Amino acid sequence: MYKKDAKKIVHGLTRTSKMPGYTYSLPAWECKTGSKLRKIPGTPCFGCYAMKGNYTRYPNIKKAQYRRLKSLEDQRWVQAMTVLVTGFEVFRWHDAGDIQSVDHLRKIFEVCNNTPGTRHWLPTQERAFLMAIDPGEVPANLVIRLSSSKINGGEPNAWTHSSSVVTDDAQRTCPAPDQGGKCGSCRACWSPDVKHVKYGKH
Repeated sequence: MYKKDAKKIVHGLTRTSKMPGYTYSLPAWECKTGSKLRKIPGTPCFGCYAMKGNYTRYPNIKKAQYRRLKSLEDQRWVQAMTVLVTGFEVFRWHDAGDIQSVDHLRKIFEVCNNTPGTRHWLPTQERAFLMAIDPGEVPANLVIRLSSSKINGGEPNAWTHSSSVVTDDAQRTCPAPDQGGKCGSCRACWSPDVKHVKYGKH
């Protein structure tokens, strides 16, 4: 499969100024758990960054996200994503949006297994989907980080790797705010050796 054909199937990847490379974006409006949390003050999903700014300022961005969501039904999705991701040093799943189902998660596993030279990072609020799989299924080159459901909350202990949002800069471990909002050379989120990452509140 050629890259041009793969892009037509999955409707392309996304590029954010902070990330070191390409990412993959789905509509935050369709998050299973996030759609509930965004109604609750004190959660990281309340005032979701992926539902404002450029995500809503430019209608074509939202339309593209919904086309990507629909493409998950295409039997060629795994092959197409594999073609597009092959050769990347790192790849982030869902700079907007989240896992839609266990089947979706396992499709991501296939892409990761097909791209052993790429380090993948998947942040998620979808505890139920993680609990439905055997941790042994997770590819060695994929780090799934279970996100804390409360700002300044404790580290989630239901999964091997996690992340949280804090308001105290002294507790923050993500260096992006000190680097012009960019990851720079940091790859902690993709590292299996880093069990927990603390981000500053957006």
